[in-house]
Amino acid sequence: MAVINIFNAAYVRAEEVAAGVASELGLTTMRDAEVFAMAAERFGMSESRLAKTVYGKPSVFNSFTHERERAVTCLRATLAELLHRDDLLLFGWAGLLVPQRVSHVLRVLLGAEVHYRAGLAAEREGVSAEEGAKLVHKADEALFGWSEYVTGAKAWDNELYDVVIPMDAKSVEHAVAFTVDNARRGVLVPTAQSQQAVDDFALAARVDMALVKEGHSVDVEAKNGRVQLTINKNVIMLSRLEEELQRIASGVEGVREVTTRVGKDFYQADIYRRHDFSLPSKVLLVDDEREFVETLSERLTMRDVGSAVVYDGPQALNLLQDEEPEVMILDLKMPGMDGLEVLRRVRRDHPGVAVIILTGHGSDKDRETCMDLGAFAYLQKPVDIDVLSSTVKSAYEKVRVSS
Repeated sequence: MAVINIFNAAYVRAEEVAAGVASELGLTTMRDAEVFAMAAERFGMSESRLAKTVYGKPSVFNSFTHERERAVTCLRATLAELLHRDDLLLFGWAGLLVPQRVSHVLRVLLGAEVHYRAGLAAEREGVSAEEGAKLVHKADEALFGWSEYVTGAKAWDNELYDVVIPMDAKSVEHAVAFTVDNARRGVLVPTAQSQQAVDDFALAARVDMALVKEGHSVDVEAKNGRVQLTINKNVIMLSRLEEELQRIASGVEGVREVTTRVGKDFYQADIYRRHDFSLPSKVLLVDDEREFVETLSERLTMRDVGSAVVYDGPQALNLLQDEEPEVMILDLKMPGMDGLEVLRRVRRDHPGVAVIILTGHGSDKDRETCMDLGAFAYLQKPVDIDVLSSTVKSAYEKVRVSS
């Protein structure tokens, strides 16, 4: 029996189709939420954070944290385990991670034109047609970003699927019958080659997991116990990195041989950074002096401290709605909303963020006020970069202990 993966655009009655197919074929349905829950439990991650990292916009800190890469690796490992079952219906978009060479997976896309889906959204959610269209576009935006990241193709690209069913032209009953008929065709039964592809997928996931646990992020491919690692970011000590990657990968059960190579993006400007879990990698710098704060960010980067920059208080507070910085370095004197007001709101709404005040215009009274409001430290400009770096690391340690 083929494994079935039903992908769907939002608001196309996909739940009814999935339920009908599972009932007809006696399959166990695993929705994205359940796959995420399994991955989160196995790898000690927050389920909501895992889903947000995968389907949301990439974090501004991701080049340091490799958070999205780690989340995807966890999903790959979980999917590799599930693919050994013969009674499985995957319902959702995590299945885009399954390689096309796993040929006994039937990939079904349930789609429809936007106006049809907007009408269903309006009816189901009890909103206007205009609001329904907004719901559809918001759902599509997340899928487009995920599909581009995983496959390099558009979510609606027919090349990604074996069966495409237009739900604005077909009934639920037709979609169920058509999917069941395709699933029962002999061409989709597991073969030795297809099963080997699952084993290769599982081995690549295990190697990838071993690497990300050590802070590395490279492309991993496996075939019959032979693993190839592709480095897509520039690194000065390439041979040293290759030796370390090979050492880690060789220790994974099932690996017989490891080779490394540089990828097509190796000679681009982006620099390879191994994530050091002992160092802060989510530091938000808030200062209206653009040249100063950008230079400060670069100097922290040279010390392997990951940072992002915004230029006023509202930008900082907006970013905090989507991001989870560990430490904030905050100027006091900024046009509009000043640093004191930002500090008040951060300590009220995001108490897990350690705030370091860095100002060139503060007074003793300002220092006292900031510390009373819960600032971790109060520093004056110009600041010695080593003093700032040490203070950031101390703030990060406090965050780690309390989290």
